[in-house]
Amino acid sequence: MTTKRDKTADVPRLVRDLAHALAERSWKIAVAESCTGGSLGAAITDMPGSSAFFLGGVVAYESRLKTSLLGVSPQALAKHGAVSLEVAVQMADGCRARLGADLSVSITGIAGPGGGTASKPVGLVFIAVSTARGTQAEECRFPGDRADVRQRSVETALRLALAAAQNLEGVNPPR
Repeated sequence: MTTKRDKTADVPRLVRDLAHALAERSWKIAVAESCTGGSLGAAITDMPGSSAFFLGGVVAYESRLKTSLLGVSPQALAKHGAVSLEVAVQMADGCRARLGADLSVSITGIAGPGGGTASKPVGLVFIAVSTARGTQAEECRFPGDRADVRQRSVETALRLALAAAQNLEGVNPPR
């Protein structure tokens, strides 16, 4: 059986690996968060020296902030809802553009215990990673309580950001 402490053990290693991958390319990262409420940014800044690669983040819990701060279109929100692949992509793209990052990560989802529906249950999370080469997004369904969903969202976002940074070997985006 895995304890909550065991689940968080990978986060510092993922941040270190991400920092190394970003440093190799002289890249900066920024984050856009909803259901994690700043936990991704906190995990990154727990690492001493993170100011060398972390620009900052936007916690946009309310839809109007997703629009005003991150450039998410009202049409996407109306058609797909705040918890959707389309909105996660727009959050990541807007974050990268507005904060001037080389790589950005967005998280939007339903952490629970309330707020879920049959079509969008508790534990449904969308995570997107944006670079100059494009934006990739994933739909995730995490089991557990609110803390579990948020923690797994942070871990998955770090893994996806690391994969994006490592898969762009030798490619530096224009500044």
